[in-house]
Amino acid sequence: MAEFFALSIIILLFSVILHEVMHGYVALRFGDSTAQRAGRLTLNPIPHIDPIGTILLPGIVLISALLTGSSPGPLLAWAKPVPVNPLNFSSIRKGELFVSAAGVMANFSLAIICALLLRISDTLLFTFPALIDNLLYQGVRINLFLGIFNLLPIPPLDGSKMLMSQLPYGVTRRYQSIEPYGFFILIVLIFIFPTPLFFVLNFLVRFFTKLLLLGL
Repeated sequence: MAEFFALSIIILLFSVILHEVMHGYVALRFGDSTAQRAGRLTLNPIPHIDPIGTILLPGIVLISALLTGSSPGPLLAWAKPVPVNPLNFSSIRKGELFVSAAGVMANFSLAIICALLLRISDTLLFTFPALIDNLLYQGVRINLFLGIFNLLPIPPLDGSKMLMSQLPYGVTRRYQSIEPYGFFILIVLIFIFPTPLFFVLNFLVRFFTKLLLLGL
């Protein structure tokens, strides 16, 4: 059990770090080298670690599950945001959309890869050990959860930036007015009234997990 939790943390860290690296990489493709100059286009975890989002929050969930012998709840985590300057983009609105979507697509891609490996393991051609199967299943769920969560249209999540990049300028300006309160809205939804949010997220994660594992 301890080995499974430790490896789950590694999967989670890799997933949130790749999410941020892809933001920076796509920003570079659109002409903004801010993340590159900050040394953030790397899978080395050290430059990306956020003490709360990368260590404390997932650590509490996993340690609590380990001590109680229960399954861990939703593994929510984040890495330090990659610095991006949209003013450097060759096309600001298109750049905002693709850069914001890059992290989400990275997580969905990892979920698909893990699901494909699980499907391979289910064939007669190759069989993974049970621990690897469980970790791949966890990789599907973790990355679906991260991807879907980041699609929420609440600043500073990617979903809000993707939406703002497509809204008329006037509507975008009004939408941006809630940005200073976005973090507090998320705190309320996650820690004070978590049931509705996590009910919906868990339903979507279960649905798409079954879809990937049965329908690929």
